[in-house]
Order: sequence, then structure tokens, then C-alpha cells
Amino acid sequence: MTRYVLPLLLGLARLLPTHGALAEGCAELGAGQQLPVLDNAKLSPRTQLLCNARYAVLYSGLAREPLWSAEHLDTAMVRAAMATPRRGEFHPDTRIAPDARAELEDYVRSGFDRGHMTPSGDMPDEQTQEETFLLSNIVPQHAVLNRGRWAEIESAVRRLALREGELYVVTGPAFHARTLSAIGTDRVLVPTSTWKAIYDPRHEQTGVYVCHNVARTPGCSHVSVAELTHMTGIDPFPALPARMKQACMTLPFGTTRRRTTTHRRRRARQASYRW
Repeated sequence: MTRYVLPLLLGLARLLPTHGALAEGCAELGAGQQLPVLDNAKLSPRTQLLCNARYAVLYSGLAREPLWSAEHLDTAMVRAAMATPRRGEFHPDTRIAPDARAELEDYVRSGFDRGHMTPSGDMPDEQTQEETFLLSNIVPQHAVLNRGRWAEIESAVRRLALREGELYVVTGPAFHARTLSAIGTDRVLVPTSTWKAIYDPRHEQTGVYVCHNVARTPGCSHVSVAELTHMTGIDPFPALPARMKQACMTLPFGTTRRRTTTHRRRRARQASYRW
């Protein structure tokens, strides 16, 4: 497969200054003290690194949404999150210039949910939960995905963190269409897929969930970190050796889904997932 390049980023040569000070301030959220990197430099124009208390995002002023959102989950954090009632209000991120940010009005009557990349359900208190409702952490997701399989995956990752003790998690959108749709006057790009990459330090294993962002029942599968990087131009775990990124670890797929023959066949062909 040819690596996908976000069409709206093609031909743009001007890169914004790097945000070294911010990167140093939230590097602990990345595996090996390194945040995700863009393997494809053409994704870099108008990006801005935003550090929050419990997660960080690389925001794209062209897509008007995050390219990735990174967090470090551990047992104590998940247990505290389970004891925190889920509440929060979506709001624009005023750290971003008005001509580069998404606004609440962009999602009104768009037909899309405001889909969290780092989920509010991972946050251990009301303040950190509120930060996940920043639109810099949000992408347009079809309701059937956001409220269904994606919610199941988020819950499965929290259970995995409880079992393993800690996980590094990076979540983001993917864009794989010749013509991309957008919503609102600010033209927030609609992803064709969303993905969630996992690193388990205890077993030194990695894996990625990928789900199609479609209005019908979305297809979801598992792929390796190496394939994710090849297809999106984003390396979620640059500090890890290549051997850890070649194979996909066994990832849980929710609590209610039985391992039917169809599900097993889907797992068997995960390496040929079409973005």
C-alpha cells in the first residue's frame, strides 16, 4: 500500500516553530518519555502541541482537530476515574488562534457526534475530565461508532490497564479518501477511521484498534503499530524498538461480544485491514 498523505496538507511547505518547551512539559505521557512523532513531515504545517494535566494532543490547524492524543493510564488513575461521575461541557480551546480552531457551532446539526480521542472516562477527577471536553481533543464521529464499538473499546482499554498495571495509549483520526468531507464553517475534517494504539510495558507488547467511521455498523479490527505508522505517517511510540511494533498484541474487544466464527475470521484477517 502507498502511504496515505492528507490531501489538504499536500504542497504546504511552511512549518510552524517546534514546541520544545511544551514537549518537555508533558513528555512523561509518552512511552519512554517520548511523545508521538510525525513520520511524514507533510503533516506538520500548522500543528500545535497542547499539554494538559493528564493527556497531550498534537493539534492540526488545517484539519481543525487533533492528529493524536496521548495518555498514560495506570491502575490508580482508572480506579479514580471509575469513582468520578461523568460530566463535562464541550468548549473551544482558546490556546488555539481563532482562525485555526474548531467551534461548537461547527458540530451543530452536522449529523456527527463530538468524539473524544482521550476519553473523559479515563480521567481521575472533575478537572481533568473537563479538559477532555476541549474541542482540540475531539473529532467528528458517527453516533453508531462513538456510542457503540468505540465506547466498548474505551472500556476494554481501561479494564486492560487495571489488569496490567499501566498502559500508554495514543488515539487519533485517519483520513483515507480522495475527497474528504468537512463540517461547519470552520471545515472540520471528518475522519474515515479512528484508531487507538496501546503499549503494555509489562509484557513489552503493542497493538492498535482501528474502526471505520461510517453511518452503518462500523467495522473494527486490530493492526500492528508498524502498519499504523505506514498508513497514517504517525509513530505513536517512537522510543520503542522496531521489533515491538511489528506484531499486534491480543487486544480485548468489549464485554458483550462473543467470539463467534465471524469474529475469529475478522481477527485472522486483521493484517489486511483496509483503512
